Amino acid sequence: MLLVAWVSYRKSRGEVATRDGYFLAGRGLTAVFIAGSLLLTNLSAEQLIGLNGSAYGFNLSSMAWEVTAAISTICMAFIFLPRYLAGAFSTLPEFLNSRFDDDVRRLTVLLFMLGYGLVTIPSVLYSGSIAVLRLFDVPELFNLPYSQALTLTIVMIGSTGALYAVFGGLKAIAVSDTLNGMGLLLIGLAVPLLGLAALGDGSVGDGLHIVANTHTEKLNAIGGPTDPTPFGTLFTGMIFANLFYWCTNQYVIQRTLAAKNLAEGQKGVLFSGFFKVLVPFMMMIPGVIAYHLYGPLGSEGGLPSIDLAYPQLIRDVLPTYAMGFFLAVLLGVVFSSFNSLLNSAATLFCLDVYLPLKQRQGAPAVDDKQLVQVAKRASVIIALFSFVVAPMLQFAPEGLWQIIRIFTGFYNIPVITIVIVGLFTRRVPALAAKLVIVFHVIAYGLLKFVFDAWVTIHFLHLYAILFVIEVAMMLVIGQLYPRDEAWTFKRSEKMDLRSWRYAVPCAVTLASSVVGLYLLFSPIGLVDGISMAFWPLILALIGINMLVWWNASRQQFAGTA
Repeated sequence: MLLVAWVSYRKSRGEVATRDGYFLAGRGLTAVFIAGSLLLTNLSAEQLIGLNGSAYGFNLSSMAWEVTAAISTICMAFIFLPRYLAGAFSTLPEFLNSRFDDDVRRLTVLLFMLGYGLVTIPSVLYSGSIAVLRLFDVPELFNLPYSQALTLTIVMIGSTGALYAVFGGLKAIAVSDTLNGMGLLLIGLAVPLLGLAALGDGSVGDGLHIVANTHTEKLNAIGGPTDPTPFGTLFTGMIFANLFYWCTNQYVIQRTLAAKNLAEGQKGVLFSGFFKVLVPFMMMIPGVIAYHLYGPLGSEGGLPSIDLAYPQLIRDVLPTYAMGFFLAVLLGVVFSSFNSLLNSAATLFCLDVYLPLKQRQGAPAVDDKQLVQVAKRASVIIALFSFVVAPMLQFAPEGLWQIIRIFTGFYNIPVITIVIVGLFTRRVPALAAKLVIVFHVIAYGLLKFVFDAWVTIHFLHLYAILFVIEVAMMLVIGQLYPRDEAWTFKRSEKMDLRSWRYAVPCAVTLASSVVGLYLLFSPIGLVDGISMAFWPLILALIGINMLVWWNASRQQFAGTA
């Protein structure tokens, strides 16, 4: 942990004095740091425990949240990122102000800040602290009551993570995320291998044979109606949930807005998509291994809770000498999400609340030094607020994840709706965006809290229905009350906007990996044995990729010649 902190300090020293330096790492992030930071920002202790628990108690259907996100990274690389970078935007609300007006900007900032401050930041601290408590038994270690141990862990993790956001800015966060990401990949690959060795009495191959040939229903990613993630949701609301998260959520896209140029941004985003394809192997296969080692949930010898699958496996297979390294990686995962949220919340406050307010008041221009100081103070206040809220979540543990899910639904669909309509239309007015935000908050609140006994469809299907309704609303309003002047995109010349020459073949390979993974973990693949259709389909995917890469290489060679 000290090594990561030292390297992060050295890499970010002297680069946080300016606005772009503090909020956007000087607009100089390369693909490696973008991909590493995206990976760690997205993954959390909740996923380490939750996804493995889902695999232990059910099957691999919940891998949809991770694997299908790769498709959204492709959309980000080709559709959203070129437009964000062309306008040199620092935040998503800044783009919405350019496309619509300042009222739309304020509404989206309000939604983001409420979400981050009241739910997302405290829940990241709480879930990360719970993971540390479960894996290392902190109450017994320090001889403290559970509540005091939880509060102590929250404050220690939060204080350490906040140092990166407050003093190092986005550059320090991106560097630390990348280094911790290397540790996560190492641990993520080591745990299933050690688990397979334990299952196979010392032989990884024997353990793999057991997993691939017994209880193969655990390897099924095609979720049924009673599974945690029904397969049909992949083609409805999950599309829009992932698009929101990977293409419009400020704390995720901020490191892509800091790209050195479009090519580096595209590489970083697409590389992060490949990491998402690896997640089932790192964060779900261990849960399947736990099922084979300990037996079904609640059975004799089985675990009492699905959330104990990963902690128990770690205790049993990870050598004692590696536990300190695992703790450092686990804390790095928690730090990443927490400090990224802090930095993004401070960015939104400074650039979309503080600066516009000063401008409306006619105050003298705010220099970069003053703005960075305001950002640091805002980060400290937000961190302290989260230290107060996070421990309170222990008093309603059964409702925590439901609260997160419900609150996210209040703002993810209207944001992705107005961004998509804003990008692909020219005369839809700001009125349409405002009405859609108000309509969604009211409609979603009624459906979730008033009519929930009658509206029994899966919440992801509900996302899709509301998205279609809200897009239709904006288009109708655009026809009835169009803008007086068509909106025109104002390009900035701040950076090189040439696409990465291998972006298309890389995207084809990424999409093929998603399809191949679903073929592997399905009745066509490992479930009930490999079917006759499996290898022809895999060979077809390989053939398509070879053709695409050959054509890209040929065009590159011709261009060079």
